[in-house]
Amino acid sequence: MDSSSSPSSAFAFSSPPPMENPRSHSKPQTPSSAPRHSFVLETTPRPLTASSSSRTIYSDRFIPSRTGSNFALFNLSSLPPPHPGPPSSSEGGREDGSGAYSALLRTVLFGPDHGVAPPATPDRSSPLAGRRSSSSSSPSSSFSTPSRNIFRFKAEVPRHSLLAGFEDALPGFVPTPPKTLRKIPRSPYKVLDAPALQDDFYLNLVDWSSQNVLAVGLGNCVYLWNACSSKVTKLCDLGVDDSVCSVGWSQRGTHLAVGTNQGKVQIWDASRCRRIRAMEGHRLRVGALAWSSSVLSSGSRDKSILQRDIRAQEDFVSKLMGHKSEVCGLKWSYDNRELASGGNDNRLFVWNQHSTQPVLKYCDHTAAVKAIAWSPHLHGLLASGGGTADRCIRFWNTTTNSRLSCMDTGSQVCNLVWSKNVNELVSTHGYSQNQIIVWRYPTMSKLATLTGHTYRVLYLAISPDGQTIVTGAGDETLRFWNVFPSPKFQNTDSDIGARSLGRSHIR
Repeated sequence: MDSSSSPSSAFAFSSPPPMENPRSHSKPQTPSSAPRHSFVLETTPRPLTASSSSRTIYSDRFIPSRTGSNFALFNLSSLPPPHPGPPSSSEGGREDGSGAYSALLRTVLFGPDHGVAPPATPDRSSPLAGRRSSSSSSPSSSFSTPSRNIFRFKAEVPRHSLLAGFEDALPGFVPTPPKTLRKIPRSPYKVLDAPALQDDFYLNLVDWSSQNVLAVGLGNCVYLWNACSSKVTKLCDLGVDDSVCSVGWSQRGTHLAVGTNQGKVQIWDASRCRRIRAMEGHRLRVGALAWSSSVLSSGSRDKSILQRDIRAQEDFVSKLMGHKSEVCGLKWSYDNRELASGGNDNRLFVWNQHSTQPVLKYCDHTAAVKAIAWSPHLHGLLASGGGTADRCIRFWNTTTNSRLSCMDTGSQVCNLVWSKNVNELVSTHGYSQNQIIVWRYPTMSKLATLTGHTYRVLYLAISPDGQTIVTGAGDETLRFWNVFPSPKFQNTDSDIGARSLGRSHIR
């Protein structure tokens, strides 16, 4: 076969006539003059002959022209139904319900402008009109997320507020509830009677050990209360000529230091209830104690602070002088590098490990500084509270020697303690409400105000798990409060054993 064959000949691998541009706008041929070709591909190629009049060109495919085709007739974007015939009423209702659900969901989540648009009319003049119309009616398109700007210059409306009122119309959809504040019980879960608990602002008679044992000084005796078993043990009796002015647990919780009214400091083995050492050095009562590893600091009414190394034979290794009145507050930082001291001279001093003179002096308080607490979350953050004439909680940055903030509480600040689980702290107060306040730092917003004591709340300690605090007052009661959340990794050995609300005796 060659190019001069009849119009009914097969379209083989021969040289075709010149093809015109498929996008040209030339006038098409009439049916009477147009040759009729049958598009049949011949699979067996002809042998190449050395003919000078014709040249055979081999081709592997035929690409037809789609100009002028109506794609809407092909129905490419939708599949035929598996079962021909009109849909049942249940299927139609299910499809209508799905569409209504999708429209409502999109309207609620993205606003009324993103609802389901009316079906578009196919444009017969466009080759892709049918494809656009079919894809717009596809069920999957109702679930597509509309385009949203990445950079928004206004706050989005919370999802839970957008869904308000549509809960019944959206079955199975559970909106995210708004974040609520932690609930703090307003009443103590346990109350202990503590007869002869002194109502003296300058004493420190309550401390909680890392072994979950509470030490309380009552008159001339010291009692231990085991929080796991609720067992009470009498540790020591100083006799009628002396009385307990302060107690302080070592960091391991195995030894208890006791400061006396005669100016002595005793070290006791708590497990064997035996005194292992008695140290002197002060001329007047010892009202403040603080441990730093094997070093014990003691503050006295004689205005001095003695540093005692219990491994050394001497009663004290150094003497710190600076206060002009009784030392009533002592606290070591968590890294054991800085010691903060407060006195009845309205002064707050910071000492380092090796100096005998204060490295920082703060004189902003206008009353005695007993309440002192170092933050366990931020290095160098120190909180202090003033007495009746001051009533303020002040925050200091000892690293940069700067004053951070001040909060007027309206009443005498007796004690401060930080939570190690969250960035919050507790303060106890005196006249007129004798309240306990839980604060969130650094906003200093009140999370809870706890009342119950009838005398000023002079004593405060926190449990080793960081959840519970115990408060003591001149009303001769110890009250236990759950104020802080549990830590992420809680030690079950430190759990409180007795959780029942009741009243019992410490001795």
